[in-house]
Amino acid sequence: MISRRWWILVRYLRRLWVRAAIYCLVGVAVAVAAILADPYMPSDLPRKVGADAVDSILSIIASSMLAVTTFSMTTLVSATTAASSSTTPRATSLLLEDTTAQRALSTFLGSFLFSLVGLIALNTELYGAGGRFILFIATLVVVVLIVVTLLQWIDHLAGLGRVGETITRVEKAVARAYRAHRRTPYLGCLPLLQDVPDGAIEIQHDSVGYLQHLDVKALSAIAEKGDLDIYVLRRPGGHCDPSTPIASVVLHDASATYDAALTAGIRAAFTLGPRRSYDQDPRFGLIALSEIGSRALSPGINDPGTAIDVLATLVRVLVPDGKEERDREDRDISYPHVHLPQLREDDLIDAAFMPISRDGAGLVEVSIRLQKALAAVAAAAHPEMRPAARRLAAIAQRRSLEKLEFEPDRERLVAETGL
Repeated sequence: MISRRWWILVRYLRRLWVRAAIYCLVGVAVAVAAILADPYMPSDLPRKVGADAVDSILSIIASSMLAVTTFSMTTLVSATTAASSSTTPRATSLLLEDTTAQRALSTFLGSFLFSLVGLIALNTELYGAGGRFILFIATLVVVVLIVVTLLQWIDHLAGLGRVGETITRVEKAVARAYRAHRRTPYLGCLPLLQDVPDGAIEIQHDSVGYLQHLDVKALSAIAEKGDLDIYVLRRPGGHCDPSTPIASVVLHDASATYDAALTAGIRAAFTLGPRRSYDQDPRFGLIALSEIGSRALSPGINDPGTAIDVLATLVRVLVPDGKEERDREDRDISYPHVHLPQLREDDLIDAAFMPISRDGAGLVEVSIRLQKALAAVAAAAHPEMRPAARRLAAIAQRRSLEKLEFEPDRERLVAETGL
């Protein structure tokens, strides 16, 4: 489990402006480094390679990269808007974190600043002969980098914002979170399967929002130092507010005094935000996938094929593959003084399949594919998922039989049901 500080750092590194700022700093640093390295270069070498041509090359880069950056940013915004309207708004954050788009925009902006700083230094005669030669070599490298990035960006634009590409991005995010959940279902803590002991001290958070990250390592350190047990009452993805407790504390020594500073430390381990995060919350990713399938079944879109594609995607996420079984970690208890509630299998199955079972009940092809998907989950997924899959399959079949008016469709649904 990563700490809160490391998680926040990773979140910042995923943001578009951070990568762009790094590329810009590198571009400026290269242009300035040519000035500092000027004394160490032979004075006659630049004339042999024609380094004076760097002025016109930098002018072309400066004039073109700003336009390319503006166009690329407009394209990314349009793709994000299209994905939000055709799939789900919960997927827009994944599009903005796309490494290919971020690398392209950062390269274009960094190249623009590199050329701009280079032109300013050239016009103010900060470069000597050796510095101009280094700038010429760096400019050639930047030109090659721009060409390669443009080719990758053009190929990437073909699928940016499309429904299929958005489904793939959400699938990767939810699969990563779901695999992590299966490896450590309680984040290394003890399972909280019973009620909190009597006399526990309840702790409320002073903010309102969704629990985006839980730093169980910090909670364990607090529990060991204070000789107490911490019972976490909200898993990542849960909504927190000052009216409901987020955790309860049980002192090992009844005569010990509870320090108010412990409350601040426990609260700091709960990172809240206005929206849910995919990292420690596999249910959120399943909800996002299900929303895509549900929206495809709306009368305005009327695309059952996308809903069927989403069902196949959900099966791939929930059914483990051979590599996952080989990489399966032991569920050792790393934090014995922290207790975490269970993420129920019924909640996972309902998040994944309930909206599609409701909105696609009147379509026989979607209903049949839903039954086959639930049958695959019950047969091949983790054993604890089977009762939940069978329960929802029975509910979905009953709902579809009530919605389907054509008797042959009803008979076909019953015949194709896999459970």
